[in-house]
Amino acid sequence: MAMNSPALPLESLRVLAACVRHGNFSRAADELAITPTAVSQRMRALEVQLGVKLFGRHGPRLIVTARAAALAAGVEQALALMRTAVDACRRARPPLRVTCAPTFAACWLVPRLASYQALAGADAIELDAGQGLSPAGSFDVAIRSGSGPWPGYRATQLLPEQGTPMLSPRLAGQNKSWTVDDLLGLPLIPDPRWPAWFQAAGRPGARPTFVATRFPNYELEARAAVQGLGVALLSPVLFGDLCERGELLAPFATVVQGPDSYWLLAPAEAPPSHFEQWLATQLAAAAPPPGASKTIV
Repeated sequence: MAMNSPALPLESLRVLAACVRHGNFSRAADELAITPTAVSQRMRALEVQLGVKLFGRHGPRLIVTARAAALAAGVEQALALMRTAVDACRRARPPLRVTCAPTFAACWLVPRLASYQALAGADAIELDAGQGLSPAGSFDVAIRSGSGPWPGYRATQLLPEQGTPMLSPRLAGQNKSWTVDDLLGLPLIPDPRWPAWFQAAGRPGARPTFVATRFPNYELEARAAVQGLGVALLSPVLFGDLCERGELLAPFATVVQGPDSYWLLAPAEAPPSHFEQWLATQLAAAAPPPGASKTIV
């Protein structure tokens, strides 16, 4: 049966390293805030434990043996590694728990997370894209749509919900100059904001045709529009990437806003995180296209 190795005399090894570095018990004692007598006692005990002569004397001068010097060099390296590990441990931050509305997560946040993580000081993110607001204490930051109020939370309005007609190039055909009448000739994906959009576009009381299917969120409406099912009323901020890739067209400048917004929520007592500050900065400039008409529903 193998015998257990004796415990390393870590504190005595630290004292040894100081003694070798200074070549003097008294100066080592000053560094370590102990007495020279305690230093001497520890070194005698270490010599007994190791069975090795570590120090000698030539008159008042301390002589460091070759074995003591080699051992001290290894101890100094080990202490440096331990200091590095301790510093890294102190700097390490747990992941920021972010719960986010699915549409916002899929269409805006996730495509930008890689660029965020490349920033100095970026928080590690643990993302939950669920429909409802998670219980208090289970998240650090929440991104939700609604109108508030949000009692118990520090709430920052990020972006109003927006809507402008978007459709697939296949459904658009060869039309290059769109009018409201052209839009009324196409099936629309149901959305309660359509009346406000038609009013903002100068056609109050318009009677469009709607497809029979209703979708539970904007992301699925966008997917349906890409497939040519109908025209969806979508945010140019959240779904602008689909237009840039040519999967959807947004032929009108008119954009409706509200009544809900996307909000950033955090516990009232928590200081703003790096992620929160980045998110607010990124969305501060988000606005409808130049010249767009904005109407609050």
